[in-house]
Amino acid sequence: MAIFLNENSRVLVQGMTGSEGMKHTNRMIESGTNIVAGVNPRKAGESVEVQGQSIPVYGTVAEAMAATGADVSVVFVPPAFTKAAVVEAIEAAIPLCVVITEGVPVHDTAYFYALAAKSGATRIIGPNCPGLISPEKSNAGIIPASIAKSGRIGLVSKSGTLTYQMMYELRDIGFSTAVGIGGDPIIGTTHIDCLQAFEDDPETDAIVMIGEIGGDAEERAAAYIKDNITKPVVGYVAGFTAPEGKTMGHAGAIVSGSSGTAAAKQEALEAVGVKVGKTPSETARLMREVIGAL
Repeated sequence: MAIFLNENSRVLVQGMTGSEGMKHTNRMIESGTNIVAGVNPRKAGESVEVQGQSIPVYGTVAEAMAATGADVSVVFVPPAFTKAAVVEAIEAAIPLCVVITEGVPVHDTAYFYALAAKSGATRIIGPNCPGLISPEKSNAGIIPASIAKSGRIGLVSKSGTLTYQMMYELRDIGFSTAVGIGGDPIIGTTHIDCLQAFEDDPETDAIVMIGEIGGDAEERAAAYIKDNITKPVVGYVAGFTAPEGKTMGHAGAIVSGSSGTAAAKQEALEAVGVKVGKTPSETARLMREVIGAL
C-alpha cells in the first residue's frame, strides 16, 4: 500500500519541455513512474522522446487527462506562471497536483488553495516541495529514488533535504510513502492530512514526522495525534539554533518571540507521546527502536 501515489498512478508533467521539467521527467521515468503526458500550450501536438518512450504533449491539462487518463500532475513551471498552471489543473479536476516550484507568491498559493478546497476534487501537495515517492511504485517530484526501498514507515516532512536524509538513514527498513509537504506559510497538504492517511493505510506501521521552526503546524499536529492517531509517531524539529526573527530557508520558517520555536514544538509533541530526536540520526535511531518493538 501507499498514500496518494501508487503503481497505478498516471502522471502528467506541466512544464515537461523546460529544462527542469525534462531533467526530472527523465529521473521519474528511471524510477518507474508512469509518465503519460506533458502539458505546454506552445508545444501542443508535439511529442518528446524520454528514456526510449515517446511522450505526447498537450495544450491543456484537461486535454491530457481526456487522452491519457492521467490522474496526477507534477508542476515544473516558473513562479510567475504557477498560479495559472495549478488553477488549470484544479479546473480539470485532476485528483492530485504536486507543485514543485519554489518562490510562488503567498497570495497566489492562497488563491489556488481556496479554489481546490472549494472544488473538493484536487489534492495539492506543495508548493516549494520535493513531491512524494512511494518507493518501487511511483515518484512524483524530485526525491531521489535510489536512496530507499519500499517498506512500512510513512514519512511526512516540511524539508526536502531532511526527507532525503531520513529516507537514507532508514533505507534498510523502507517506506510506504514519503511526502515532502513544503515549507511555505500556506501549503496544500499538511502534516495532519498525511498523518491521517498513514493511519488509514494498513501497510504503514509507524510514522516519521519532520517539522521546522515557524508557525504552529507541529503543535496542531500534536493535538491531532493525541485524539486520532494510534500508530507510533517519531518526530524531528529543525531549527533549534535559528536566531529569532530571521527567515531560515523556507518562507514559513520564522520565529517571533516564543511562538514557533523548535523547543515549543518538541514540548508539544513529547506531551502527546511522540518521541522527538535532537538530530536526524537520533530520530532514525528512535524509529528503529519503534519498529523493533512492533
